[in-house]
Amino acid sequence: MPHHKSCKKRLKTSAKERVRNNAVRTVLRKTMKDARTKLSADEAIDLKQLYSHIDKVWSKGILHKKRASRLKSRLARAAARVSTKSA
Repeated sequence: MPHHKSCKKRLKTSAKERVRNNAVRTVLRKTMKDARTKLSADEAIDLKQLYSHIDKVWSKGILHKKRASRLKSRLARAAARVSTKSA
């Protein structure tokens, strides 16, 4: 247990941040999974909106910059693969 007042506050705030970060991470995982299933079913996805969501999560510090970049790159490659298949 913390002995200082500031440490007690930090314990509370970090717990709140953890809950919020987990919720945001869960939503991101769900949207990525939905995008992958839509791509496999040859449905159109809005890459711009997905990129925006990934960038927002990265800017909040929930995702590492390189991981966000990797996710966007993989989405773009998958979308390009689907568009070349259907064309």
